[in-house]
Amino acid sequence: MDKVSTIAGRAIPLGLKNVDTDVIIPAHWLKTVSREGLGKGAFETIRQAPGNPFDVEDFAGAPILIAGDNFGCGSSREHAAWAMLDLGIRAVIAPSFSDIFSGNAFKNGILTVVLPPEQVDRLLEVAKDHPITVDLETQTVTTPFQDRFEFEVDPFRKHCLLEGLDEIGLTLESVDAIENHERKRAADLPWLDAPQRRDAA
Repeated sequence: MDKVSTIAGRAIPLGLKNVDTDVIIPAHWLKTVSREGLGKGAFETIRQAPGNPFDVEDFAGAPILIAGDNFGCGSSREHAAWAMLDLGIRAVIAPSFSDIFSGNAFKNGILTVVLPPEQVDRLLEVAKDHPITVDLETQTVTTPFQDRFEFEVDPFRKHCLLEGLDEIGLTLESVDAIENHERKRAADLPWLDAPQRRDAA
């Protein structure tokens, strides 16, 4: 998982409430077992509408998405996070998120930022023409107009995102303790490592 620290650039001003995971990635895209290429199907129904923000040239490759309340509701498909990551989105700002989506986003290196509705509205306005910066280290969202909005983040999730640690990475952080345990177990319980004997029939 890539490290997440400062995410800066244009932000897609979606602003819609109750965007569920079927909108983020429709069910017919779930047949694949690969994470690659899912960005093509991300927000497919929204992107079919003329003038949608995803097709505005200024927002091409934007690393930030700004949405409304209850983003990521619906089914628990992890493909939603995969599709957004494949689209290039590394942070989502909204007044609230589905717990399951928020967890899936975190496990895939996407930062979910919860801000009050009035601050989200301000960012939606700024995002139309200007970049936004999300700084995980200082837990702030800033704009070129001196806006500075602070957000909360779970300390464990912050550590994992800053260090780029997924479940495997977290396990490898304890590799010395694991190896010491294996050596002690082998010395104390050597029969566990002995070849299994099968009695002849």
